[in-house]
Amino acid sequence: MATYGVSISIPPPWGDELQSRREDYGDPLAYAIPPHVTLLPPTQVEDEALPAFEEHLRLVGERFAPFEMLLRGTGTFRPISPVVFVQVASGIPWCEMLEQAVRSGPVERELDFPYHPHVTVAHAVAEHHLDEAFDGLAHFEARFEVADFHLYRHGEDSVWRPVADFALTGT
Repeated sequence: MATYGVSISIPPPWGDELQSRREDYGDPLAYAIPPHVTLLPPTQVEDEALPAFEEHLRLVGERFAPFEMLLRGTGTFRPISPVVFVQVASGIPWCEMLEQAVRSGPVERELDFPYHPHVTVAHAVAEHHLDEAFDGLAHFEARFEVADFHLYRHGEDSVWRPVADFALTGT
């Protein structure tokens, strides 16, 4: 059994910038977790279930067309959770539909909180770093096409490594 996650990657140059800024805000996982919008949070998957899960993800990709995503400004989950994020300003309905489709397959997972697509830029760091992240990226903006999503495996060293990519090829 291993831990997997499914997400939409933030492409260069914006992903590189957000990763660098996350490091600037003192987040020790800045380079272990690539900037992304989560579709399936870290989830335990039995080894024998992985091929069926990958096939399910391929079929999900075939159902959805590429879409435009706009990231703009910041938000936070404080005081519930010590997280600052860049907001998904456009593309939310597609993220929600993808997230539901991903979780409807052979690997099911109950969520701890209602699904809210976002890109984490500071997590579990000192309050002043959370404030810096909130203010420092308040004017951040990135617009790009989402043409695929990715399966990642969580290593024992806490690094998320890509396993497979799934193209959005629907109409």
